[in-house]
Amino acid sequence: MTSSGVRPLPSQLGAEIHACRYFPELVADTVAMALGEEPVAAHLVHQEATFNRDEIQRHLSVLVLTPTRLIVSHTDENNEAGGPPQALTTTESVPLGRIGSVALSQVVSNAERYGSRRSTLSEAWLAVSWGTMRRVDLEPAQCADPTCDADHGLTGMIAGEDITVRISTAADGAEKVQQLLAFGTALQQVTGAHR
Repeated sequence: MTSSGVRPLPSQLGAEIHACRYFPELVADTVAMALGEEPVAAHLVHQEATFNRDEIQRHLSVLVLTPTRLIVSHTDENNEAGGPPQALTTTESVPLGRIGSVALSQVVSNAERYGSRRSTLSEAWLAVSWGTMRRVDLEPAQCADPTCDADHGLTGMIAGEDITVRISTAADGAEKVQQLLAFGTALQQVTGAHR
């Protein structure tokens, strides 16, 4: 049992969380609490650096796919001046039927040689939306007249974007890129079955 009294995580998932050395017991406990008794179909652990003014802070995302849900866990440093070190961890459980979109993008070097050893996958992106977060991109509206200097207001786009994970060979290694592809593919296949 974990310190919260729930069943421990599968060994490979637990080992990947502990290998990050970023509040491993806290992260493992919060993921295990959300997971409960459900089996793990696939998982992805991703650690990245974020920049906050003059500081570099770490951020850890853990995505777990079960037969019924996508569990998304985020853990960040949450230090306050003069206070003890803190971490903020959030875990969201999304029913698979609620996932609206799973986009898996690949950046391939020497794409004309795809399928041979001379083509390489340099990075991959996974974007998943389920309707919790929306991003609004606005820009000045323009007309067809190049001499017009009137204010035409704004135009924009609203995009659903609940989570985006980017993993590159240069920063994270080829094995981690392959893990993202495997997880994203498993998520695409299972969400298609839940429509």
